[in-house]
Amino acid sequence: MTDHRTTLRRDLRALRRTQPAAARIGGAEALAAQLSALPFAPQTGYVAGYWATDGEIALHAWQLRLPPGCVYCLPVLHEDQRLRFAPWRPGDDLVANRFGIPEPAVADSSLLLPEDMSLIVLPLVGFDARGHRLGMGGGWYDRSFAFRQRRPAPPWLVGAAFELQRVERLDAADWDVALDAVCTEAGTVDCRSALYA
Repeated sequence: MTDHRTTLRRDLRALRRTQPAAARIGGAEALAAQLSALPFAPQTGYVAGYWATDGEIALHAWQLRLPPGCVYCLPVLHEDQRLRFAPWRPGDDLVANRFGIPEPAVADSSLLLPEDMSLIVLPLVGFDARGHRLGMGGGWYDRSFAFRQRRPAPPWLVGAAFELQRVERLDAADWDVALDAVCTEAGTVDCRSALYA
């Protein structure tokens, strides 16, 4: 399974990087509409996205459309190998983490726990209709949201991707945390009914 996932991860990352600028801009706009229309999209509370890198679909259009009661956050790598989250607005200071991805430059005392969030929009490399997600392979999101295997939302977990990142089936490992939905520029896949299929 590992070799297959490694090959699939490499191929899908290369594929998403081929998206031309117009498709990226239009995709971000269409994705924002899909995310805003989710039936469980919160009107208040902490919501998290990610800083798009390596061809990932961008979230800036969605961030700008959030309801006034929502506070946008970005993930921060923590020394316990779990993510924390920090509020961030355009113009706030950022620092590069060990992977070169920008994170809010805040004190540890300002960080929020995964359990504090209402909605998390996760980056992914590949996904299937059952809510299984192929990430970068570091396990950060699965470790951080392992509690969602034992209890229902919130936080709601939503993958964001280009439609070309959809695959027919991903085999899940025991530690994988399934998504509640996946939004792409083409539509939304509601995975909640498929989580136990």
